[in-house]
Amino acid sequence: MHKFLIIQTAFIGDVVLATAVAEDLKLHFPEARIDMLLRKGNELLLSDHPFIGKVWIWNKKKNKLRNLFKLAKEIRREEYDDVINLQRFFSSGLLTVLSGAKTKRGFNKNPLSAFFDIKRDHIMTKDGLLHETERNKQLIDDIVGSSIARPRLYPSEIDYEKVKHLKQNPYICCAPASVWHTKQYPKSHWISFINAVPAEIDVYLLGGPGDQKLCQEIISGSAHLKARDLSGSLSFLESAALMKGALMNYVNDSAPMHFASAVNAPVTAIYCSTVTNFGFGPLSDKKHVVEIDYDLYCRPCGLHGYKSCPQKHFKCAHDIPHNRLIEILNER
Repeated sequence: MHKFLIIQTAFIGDVVLATAVAEDLKLHFPEARIDMLLRKGNELLLSDHPFIGKVWIWNKKKNKLRNLFKLAKEIRREEYDDVINLQRFFSSGLLTVLSGAKTKRGFNKNPLSAFFDIKRDHIMTKDGLLHETERNKQLIDDIVGSSIARPRLYPSEIDYEKVKHLKQNPYICCAPASVWHTKQYPKSHWISFINAVPAEIDVYLLGGPGDQKLCQEIISGSAHLKARDLSGSLSFLESAALMKGALMNYVNDSAPMHFASAVNAPVTAIYCSTVTNFGFGPLSDKKHVVEIDYDLYCRPCGLHGYKSCPQKHFKCAHDIPHNRLIEILNER
């Protein structure tokens, strides 16, 4: 039995996109064992996954290096045939090299790529040549051919049952937060948008425990009687299960956008300081991108964004009209 290990220890959205590699491998090697290595906390994305075998967890917040070497030793015992490293940092490169795998795959930007058997360019420009799933796919194109799978999450029946009571009426989901402030549609704009949503449509705000303050402030500022804050109350997969049945999901350029892609839920992605051409755009069949309608000299200002606008004006966010979001809802 061929044994694959996929390494992706970055953020939640990166892990979701990495599942596309697993989907491609499963399609071409249905009897293979496919494992993944993630940072601690992200393993919940793969709960009850139908074909991911072992999920290795690297605790990066405590005893980082000691945990890394312990993990590398355990991985080496597994004698993987292929290790596929989707990251470009020294630590993931070291895990790849120490794995002892027959074939080590990764990007040439990794500091230890000289020790990889197969390496590819990771091209990321504002010209938008490749989506991240396509960039990742390059690492296995010699064994799976030209097909490109979508990322996919697998909420369980229990996950769907948990949110069933929230699906009694037509509803939309909004994920207003982001790790990076300059990726975040302004709070006042979320409030204006939610106030314009028809009264018969339920509005659910999604996010993690750290997003509750923002979500509560949006709810408090809104006059919509059926707006409800669910931040911190749903797991990753429960959130994806709820997004699956929404009339529309409104998100920033952040992890919830990838949740929507991974369950093929309708999505409207709001882009502030970043652009889709970086290769992280939505992949759902029904998708929209909302952004400013003019060229702004400072946009994009960076791949991930910043804690505040470097130019102090934040026009890339404030100049996005909320009426476009309502137009998309009316187009359904």
